[in-house]
This record gives sequence, structure tokens and C-alpha cells, in this order.
Amino acid sequence: MTILKPILLILLVAVFTFFISGRLIGANVNLFKRVLSVVISVSFTTFIYWYTYLKGKEYTFDTVNSVVNVSTLLWIGSMLLISMLIYLFFELFDPIAFDEKSGRHHGKKSLVKKIVGYWRHQKRLRNVVRIAVTNGITRTVKYARNRDSDRELAVALRETLEQCGGIFIKFGQVLSTRKELFSPIFIEELEKLQQNVTTLSDNQVHEILKQNLRGEVDEVFSYFNRTPIAAASIGQVHKAVLRQTNEQVVVKLLRPDVKDIMREDLSILMEFANWITSKSQWAESMGFLDLAEGFASSLREEIDFKIEARNMTQISNVMKKSDLRVNIPKIYDEYSNENILVMELAKGVSVANLPQETGMSRHNIAETLLFSYLEQALVSGIFHADPHPGNIYYDPTTREISVLDFGAVCRLSASQQEGLKLFFVGIQQSDSAILYDGISLLVKKRNDVDRGELEQAISQILLKISYVERIRTDEIVYSIFSVIRDFGLQFYPSVSLALRVIVTLDGTLRIIDRHFNIFEEAKIYSSNFLKETLKKPFKEPHATKERIEEELALMLPNLRKIPRRVDQLFKKVEDGKVILHHDIFSDKNNKNFVTQLFSRFVLLFVGITFGVISVALLAISQVVHTAYAIYMNIAAYFGLFLCAVLLVRLSIQAIRDMKQIK
Repeated sequence: MTILKPILLILLVAVFTFFISGRLIGANVNLFKRVLSVVISVSFTTFIYWYTYLKGKEYTFDTVNSVVNVSTLLWIGSMLLISMLIYLFFELFDPIAFDEKSGRHHGKKSLVKKIVGYWRHQKRLRNVVRIAVTNGITRTVKYARNRDSDRELAVALRETLEQCGGIFIKFGQVLSTRKELFSPIFIEELEKLQQNVTTLSDNQVHEILKQNLRGEVDEVFSYFNRTPIAAASIGQVHKAVLRQTNEQVVVKLLRPDVKDIMREDLSILMEFANWITSKSQWAESMGFLDLAEGFASSLREEIDFKIEARNMTQISNVMKKSDLRVNIPKIYDEYSNENILVMELAKGVSVANLPQETGMSRHNIAETLLFSYLEQALVSGIFHADPHPGNIYYDPTTREISVLDFGAVCRLSASQQEGLKLFFVGIQQSDSAILYDGISLLVKKRNDVDRGELEQAISQILLKISYVERIRTDEIVYSIFSVIRDFGLQFYPSVSLALRVIVTLDGTLRIIDRHFNIFEEAKIYSSNFLKETLKKPFKEPHATKERIEEELALMLPNLRKIPRRVDQLFKKVEDGKVILHHDIFSDKNNKNFVTQLFSRFVLLFVGITFGVISVALLAISQVVHTAYAIYMNIAAYFGLFLCAVLLVRLSIQAIRDMKQIK
């Protein structure tokens, strides 16, 4: 019982410290870091307290109580303050985790799993940094200011990504498609990145099917080919036959380790990108961190087959209204989930291997494919984003084109669709004014850009491609990317993706028909589309009448208010009450920012005031030789304690804000 009492006292004080420190630190407290900081603080201060005051004494409740009250308060206060300082230390050195939008990963884990995960994370991060330093990234990226150093930096970057493996290689492969950002030297090096993908074993395939199918494999499929027809880093594809309907299908399986790899490596990749960006103005101007964030967001969609199934359903519904013979494979939802995708088997062959007898001319095949893409992009605003030849099949028997692999799609808003139309028309007609109008709808706005100068730069591009029979689409698009970047403008991410899709699609169309001109054909589509739009009210009078009625019903309430509002406006003008006024507090974000800034300034001012007054009291108590000196000392130390608490809390909040900004 003699040892039990002090232990209970220590536990009581620890619980007190746990709750009070949590209140003083503020909201959004990490429970694990809070408990750990309290445990360390209690252990450290209790040892000091025992060594200073209790060593050699009997451990009884009376002995503890007999200790001078000031020392007990000093012990408890020190425990509280040290726990907050340790929490500040943890916040300061805690790696940036990832959420759904920025790439952060959160999840409730046990203490042991958190410790093991943290250790693995740090080990992997140290390995990546070691590889980068060994390959000379820190040296080459620092001096990446001229073309002479491009080759050395490109090699260092490629070797670093290659040796890191996994997601880093896939990230490098994505970077190799960004010809609008990187010089040909970088593209040449990054294109060398190849990921050796091993196929899943029969046991792994069986286990994936068993875990994700509703029923036994033999009950769902009458035939399942264990040998994949295609394998990639995300998953692999098998042929099968449904038992119930006897339909031929393909089964896409997600690799079982992909999600674990993403969880472990994406945060490392983001920290690597942040590190390179902090080391070099070149990487910062290139938007290296933004590229990594975009890659992380895209990868999260690719590893969820539910998203791919939804993409296919959306575009399939769009193409149902079309007269073009383009097929989107049917999805069997009853057998599909986020890890397995069962879909209709696309008939025919890849357009890269078209036979001599195609049933229709190569030009018509290319035209049908282009028109289907323009219909998806310019009418519905959602379209397939990876039109390389391996994803486009043609069946000579049915004369039907099939589009495969919808892990990546592009979505454009109404204004971006209009901008893309003007983009095509402007290039085809060599009209810089039209092209400027299109680009202005595709870039993030900036008021300091001179329209005349930008039009002049666009005209120079158009002059380079004038009076020639054919010009490479990628040369046009990447030249425009360069001009946009030189003027400090930036395409919206979806627009950048759409323009890269145009380049990829043009390469596929040239494989089908080497004389195909994408911009000339786009003009034909636009002309036909405009004619159909003008004819639509006459072809569908009933639908047009209903649409007009709906619009009028929405407008009528506002039309009724116009006379009264005009009258009110004239009265205010006559009374001199019309005043132009702008209040920064009218915006909620501005108001919250200013309020938060002011409250923290007040806390800082109060903390500093406590510190200054406390120091002054300590100085005065040194020259006062009366009994009042002890009270002055107590007040001074209490003030210093409050000053430290306030400053620690402000420091913790500042660290959190910096992490959110990142």
C-alpha cells in the first residue's frame, strides 16, 4: 500500500495533465502524440522530483503531502509545460500526411501499427533521399539554370526514379508525356523508364476472384483463362465466359499489393517532390509538386474499378444518342466492384494492326473515331483520356469501333468546351483572334496580360504552319503551351489533359490513315454540328416548346420585379444614396482570416506582456527585502508559466497552418 499511494497520485496528476494540456494546446489534437507527450513529461518530471525532493524518504502519502507546496506546484506546472513542448516537437517533425484532396492518408490505427508504420515510412524516406543524393540530384538540381546542365539533371532524375521503383517509375512515365513542360532531353531520358511487371500467380488470381465474386468461380464462369491477355502495374486482364448467359467477357483484376504500395509510397513521393521544389527554382517554376499531386489524384481513381465502371457507363450513355458506330463495352455490375471489373469482350483488332479488308476506308474509320471524341468532348464534356492504338479496336465484320480502358477520363466545363471549339477553328483558319478567344476560356485568368502581345505571339505560331500541306499536331499544341507559359498563364488541369489527348489521338489517327488532318476534319464536324443545332428546333418542335416554357417559367419572377427595382434605383439616385462601397469583411473567408489573425495577435501580445511583467517582478524582488518578495516571486513565475503556455500554443497552431498551406 505504501507504493500504491504515490503511484495513484502520479496517475491522477498525469490524467490532470492530459486533459489540461489538451485544452491549452487547442483543437484538432492528435491523441497519440498527446498521450506520448504526457507519458514522457510525467516520467521525466517525476524522476527529477523524486531525485530532488523525495530521494531517501519513505514513500507514504503523508510524506508527499509534507513536501513544500511550492515544489509540488512547480512539479505539476513543469509537467504541464514540458508535455506541451514535447507535443510542439512532435508537430514540428511530423511528416505531412495525405488526405483525399491533397494526397493525405488518414486512418485509425493501433499504437503498435502507428509505430511500425512510422518506422517503415522513415526508413523508405531515408532510402529515397539516399538514392537521390547518390545520383547527384541535390547538386544538379541546384544548378539547373541552363541547357548545358539539362542532360546531367535528366539522367539524375531518371536514375533516381528508376532505383526507387514502384510508383516512382510510373510517375516518371507520366512525366515523359508532358512534352509541353519538359525539354526533349528530359523526355528522351524519362521515356527509358520501363517497369518490369510480373503476372499474378494462379493462386493470387484464384484468391482475388474468391474474395470479390458473389459465389464460387465455377458458378460464375464456365471458362476462365488463367493466362492474362494483358498485364500492367495496376492490374491484369483475363478472358472468360459467363456461365449464366454464355457471353464472352474480359475480367480485369486489381493487383492485391497496389493499394498498399500507394499508401506507403505516395506520401514519400509527395515529400520527395516537395524536397526537390524547395531545392530548386527550376523545379518550382516547373510545378513539380503540382505534377506529383495530380499524379496522386489520378492514381487513386485508377485503382478503384468502381470509378472506371462509372466512367464507362457515362460515356456509353452519351454515345447511345449518337449515329456513330462506336461501342463502349458493357459493364456487368453484378460481378464488378472496386477490385474486379467484368465487361463485354471487344471484338476485332487494334487499329495498329488493321487488315487489308476493313469493310470501310481507313479515312472513314479515322473520321468516325475523331467525330466520336469531338462529340464526347464538345457536347457532353466527358471523354476517354487515353486513345493510344492499344485501346482502340475495330471489327471489320460489324464495322464498329470499340474504345477500351476508361481508368482515365477528362471532363470539361461548358466554357472550356466552347474554348476548345474556338481553339480548333482558330488553328484551322489561321486566325489569331479566334485562337486567342478560345485560349482565354481555357486558362486561369490574369488581368495583367496584354491581349495584343499574346495575339502577336500566337500569330507567329500560326505563320510557321501556314502555306504547308501538313504540320505535326504535337508541334502546334506544344508551341502554344510554350507561349502560354512564357506569358505566365496556366491552362486548367483538365484542359492540359484534353490537349495532350488531342496529341495522342492524332498519333492514333495517323496510324489508321497517314494523310489524316485532324484540324481540317474538326472543321467539318463543327460545321455539321452547327447545322444540326440550327435544325434541331424544327426537327424537335415539341421538345423545343417545352424548353422555351421552362426558361420562361424561370425568367418570369425576375421579370415581374424589374419595374419595382428600377423605381427603387431611381429613388436612391435622387436621394444621393447610391454609393460604391467595398467591404473586405463582406467576404466570409476574408472575415475569418482577419478575425483569426487579430485573435492570435492578441494572444501573442498578452503572452509577451506576461513575460515582460514577470521579468520585471523578478528583478524588483531581488532588491526588496521584505516578506512581500516571496509573493512577487510566485506571481513572476506564474506569469512566466502563462507566457510559455501561450507562446507554445501559438507555435503549435502556426505549424498546423503551414502544413495546411502545403
